[in-house]
Amino acid sequence: MSSTTISPLQDYIAGEFTVSAVDLGRWNHNPNNGETIQPQLATADNNIERALQTAWDVHQSRSWANVSVADRIAYLHKMADWLEPKVQEIAAVESLSTGIIINTSSFVNFITHIAFRAAAQMLEAGMTHSTLEGELGDVEVLHKPLGPAACITPWNSPAALAAHKVANAIAAGCPAILKASEFAPYSSVYLAQAAEAVGLPAGVLQIVSGGADVGAAVVNDKRIRCVSFTGGLHGGRAVAQACAHEFKPMQLELGGNNAMVVLEDANLEQTAEGIVAGMTTLNGQWCRALGRLLVHESVQNELLEITQDRLAAVKIGDSMSAESQMGPLVHAGHKAHMLEAILHYQDLGGTVHQVTPLPDLNGEFFAPALITGVAPEKTLEETFGPVATVHSFKTDAEAVHLANQAPYGLGGYVYSQDEDRAMQIGRQMDTGDVKVNGVGLIGLHPMAPRPAWKLSGYGVEGTAETFLFFTGTSVVGIAGR
Repeated sequence: MSSTTISPLQDYIAGEFTVSAVDLGRWNHNPNNGETIQPQLATADNNIERALQTAWDVHQSRSWANVSVADRIAYLHKMADWLEPKVQEIAAVESLSTGIIINTSSFVNFITHIAFRAAAQMLEAGMTHSTLEGELGDVEVLHKPLGPAACITPWNSPAALAAHKVANAIAAGCPAILKASEFAPYSSVYLAQAAEAVGLPAGVLQIVSGGADVGAAVVNDKRIRCVSFTGGLHGGRAVAQACAHEFKPMQLELGGNNAMVVLEDANLEQTAEGIVAGMTTLNGQWCRALGRLLVHESVQNELLEITQDRLAAVKIGDSMSAESQMGPLVHAGHKAHMLEAILHYQDLGGTVHQVTPLPDLNGEFFAPALITGVAPEKTLEETFGPVATVHSFKTDAEAVHLANQAPYGLGGYVYSQDEDRAMQIGRQMDTGDVKVNGVGLIGLHPMAPRPAWKLSGYGVEGTAETFLFFTGTSVVGIAGR
C-alpha cells in the first residue's frame, strides 16, 4: 500500500479526459505525514459550460433516455464488473488522500460496484413503469428521467457516495455531472474510467472538479434539472437556495449531531464498544458519528471508566497500515476545527477526556475526546469529528427529550438489554434511523430508506428512493367521456 500513487486529476467531459486546468492556489496533503499530494485544481469555465451543454444535448435528444431498459441494465452491470477488481486500488487512493484507515476504506468501497448492481436491480424490478386498471384500459404510471443531474459528494467517502448517486441517475435515464470535494477528488475518477472502458455513450457521465464555486455554477444552471448533494449544512443551504427559484428537486444529506441513549440496564461492555465505534469509524468524520452520549445517571461513571479503557487501547496510526484502528483527520484545517471545539467546551466549563495515545508521526492525528460537564443545551451543534459530549438523565422521558434537543435528525442509538423498551425509545426519537444495541457504518437493511430529519437534510435516500429521486412521474391513459 505504501507504493500507492495518485494520478493527475482529470475531468471527464463529453467522453474525453482532460487535466483540470485551474490551479486554486492550495495543496492537498497526505494527512499521515503532511507531504504534498497535488495542488487543488478546478475545471475551467469553458469546460463547465461544455459539460452542461453536453448533458443538455443528451437529455434533449433523448439519446440515453430512449436506450432500452435491457441495454441500460447491461451497461450498469458492465461498469460494476469493471469496478469490482479495482476496489483495493480505490481504497488505497482514498486512504492515502483522506486518512480513512485501509481496512475501513476497503470495506466501504465495495459499494462502488454494488451501487451499480443495485441500480440495475431497480430497472429489473420494473421501477420505471406500472399500470392501474382503468375503465377503458390500463392507466400507465411512468417514472421518467428528470433531465441532467448534478451529483455533489464530500471528502469522507467520495467514491462510494458518488457511485450511489451516479449509478441511480444514469439508471433512471439522466445524464449525470459529478463534482467531488476538492479535498478528495481522486477516487471518483474511477467511475469515469469505468464508463470509458464499457463504452457508455459520451455525456451520460461527466466529471468536473473544484470547490464550491464550481458546484454553484453547475447547480445554478437552468439546464440542471435535479441535484443530489451530500455535505455540510452551509453547502446544503446554498443548494436549497439555488434550487428554490425553479423548484428543482433536491436530495440533501447534511450530517447530524447524533445521540446515543444508554439505559441503566445496558450491557456496559457492549455499549463501550459502540461508543468507540461511533467515535472512530471514518476517524469520527461521518454523518452518523456519535455526537451526544446520554447515559442514565446510575451507570454514567462506570460506563465512562470502561469506555476510557477501550479508548486507551485504540491504535491510532498511518491510514495505510492494516494495524491501525483509526487514522488522521482529513486535513490541518479540520484538525484545527476539532481543537477549537474542545476549547469552546472548556470555556463552557467542560472537562476533556482524551486517553488514546497518538503516534510519533507528523500528521493530522487527533485523539477521540469525550466532554463532560457542559449543559446539554450548549452542545447542540455538530462538530463532524471524534468529539462527543456526555450528559446524564433520570427517566426515559428525559432521555427522549435530550435526544430530540439538537436541531439535527439523521441517526441515533439506544442501548438496553430490554429490546422492547429500547425500541419504544427509538420510535420516539426524531431522526432518520435508530440502531438498537449496535453501531454500524452500513444501514439496518439494504432496502431500508435513509431519511434525514430537520437540519440533517431534505428528502430520503435509499436503494429505491435514490433511483426514484431522479425521475418524474407521469400518468397516461384513456379518459372516459
